[in-house]
Amino acid sequence: MSSQDFLPICREDLEKLGWEQCDFIFVSGDAYVDHPSFAAAMICRLLEDEGFRVGIIPQPVWQNNDSKNHHSQNPCSPYSVLGRPRLAFLAGAGNLDSMVAHYTAAKKPRSEDAYSPGGKAGLRPDRALLKYVEGIRRTYKNIPVIIGGLEASLRRFAHYDYWSDTVRRSILLDSKADILVYGMGERAIIEIARRLASGETIDTIQDIRGTCVRGRKAPQGALELPCYEAVKGRDDSSLKAYAEHFMLQKRNADPANGRPLAERSDSSPGNGVPLGERWVIQNPPAFPLEKAELDRLYELPFTRRSHPVYDGQGGVPALEEVRFSLVSSRGCFGGCSFCAITFHQGRAIQPRSKESLVREAKALTGLQGFKGYIHDVGGPTANFYTAPCKNQEKGGFCAERECLYPSPCPKLKADHGPYLETLSALRALRNSERKIKKVFIRSGIRFDYIDLDKRRGGEFLETLCQNHVSGQLKVAPEHISPGVLSAMGKTGDYENFRKRFFEVNKKLGKKQYLIPYLISGHPGCSLEDAEELARYLKKSGFIPDQIQDFYPTPGTLSTVMYHTGFDPRSGENIHVPGEREKHQQRALLLKH
Repeated sequence: MSSQDFLPICREDLEKLGWEQCDFIFVSGDAYVDHPSFAAAMICRLLEDEGFRVGIIPQPVWQNNDSKNHHSQNPCSPYSVLGRPRLAFLAGAGNLDSMVAHYTAAKKPRSEDAYSPGGKAGLRPDRALLKYVEGIRRTYKNIPVIIGGLEASLRRFAHYDYWSDTVRRSILLDSKADILVYGMGERAIIEIARRLASGETIDTIQDIRGTCVRGRKAPQGALELPCYEAVKGRDDSSLKAYAEHFMLQKRNADPANGRPLAERSDSSPGNGVPLGERWVIQNPPAFPLEKAELDRLYELPFTRRSHPVYDGQGGVPALEEVRFSLVSSRGCFGGCSFCAITFHQGRAIQPRSKESLVREAKALTGLQGFKGYIHDVGGPTANFYTAPCKNQEKGGFCAERECLYPSPCPKLKADHGPYLETLSALRALRNSERKIKKVFIRSGIRFDYIDLDKRRGGEFLETLCQNHVSGQLKVAPEHISPGVLSAMGKTGDYENFRKRFFEVNKKLGKKQYLIPYLISGHPGCSLEDAEELARYLKKSGFIPDQIQDFYPTPGTLSTVMYHTGFDPRSGENIHVPGEREKHQQRALLLKH
């Protein structure tokens, strides 16, 4: 496979294609991996399928890009390797927030970056989007810049930033980009691309679902969030305003019923903008893709390889986890307080069709290195494959309550039937496609959802243990203390599921194990709670290899608790472990 099978990354590639210039150029914080699990590849292949010429600048050199001598059309800039795009630059920090990619929960630098060639650290800057937009602006004047991806999505309004321990402004304002695409951005980016291609200027594209734009006033009908000045402080009124600010976003995340949101931010000193005249305006969320649209997206002509330029550097480690896996769905209605998936992908489940997954599975058998094992068939939560209620079937969900917390919604219909049928169709390939030996599920399941499916939950658990577990099954109880679970937005009886799992395996004559994900130091968790969990682990005979320290990241309810010291759902104070206590809790869980 040659570089011509990939999207262009340099001037030589353009010449081979016979292109004068690209329509769009995507600046990415990740190395270029042409696989649907990598955001830059997904968006670029979609634009290509729409007829646009697209190039990628992966991980541009940034360390020496601060010189004030940079000028328009600077030929030495790392952002000029593909020339000036005809329509716009796109920029994303990568599959992870760049600060999470660089630092542990203890704020220590990571020694590796799985999304960089050879796992090398330091190839993307801290707060990558700010750096990339700055570099683009220095290189080309008057060029539209559109930012998106996880870092943009979770920082679209004022947000608590754990690494600086401050509330920062919207990344749209700080970066000075023209448009911010939030969530899963396929619908938004295609509409932006078509309107730019038709001759519209970037400043007139203000009304696209799934985007945030800058303005001088709140539009009529928009719901005003507490302003930046009101939420940035540490006093009680600021903390309460910050919690209200977050909950208003959460309640308006439904594409069917969410209102436009507007947040005012004071101007920076000396920038010439009158005080109070800068607004971030969020249009309502984009509707989820239909099943056929999602199928089309994942069946675009991805090479499923990292670019050949990385071959001599050991490839890109993050690819190995997903290269022979199938994404069966998007979205999650689990409602975990510490998870940002609902803020980015949304709560509505978007499943792919059984037929599309079978086609993709067959395509995997032709890839170099395939040894007969499909490593995963799942999504954010593997067994969330169907809409849990009629409201979600239309892409909507309830603003005032979760599907599973604090108790399952009476309208929720747990149904593993369609997922079981898809898994059966994939297992059938073991006979028709001799290259496929086994189909695993590794992306984690919700065991409480199995319990809720009275009709086929037991069948699913038995099918799972019989056919789709590679000796170990990942589940996520996170904790066992009722108070901590309440703060986490979790439900379910893990001990009951643990017993059922081992009973089923005994019946099947299999010796398989559970690997529970556990979190220490979460808001609401005391030393006594950690001791309770440690006693439970000792009693159950499970010795954890690792424990996840709670990591306050933008876009989660738990981070609001960490910053404010109270639960915004109830307004009640909540215990927030300090650094010393977090170390003690972790030590308790690992003492065996």
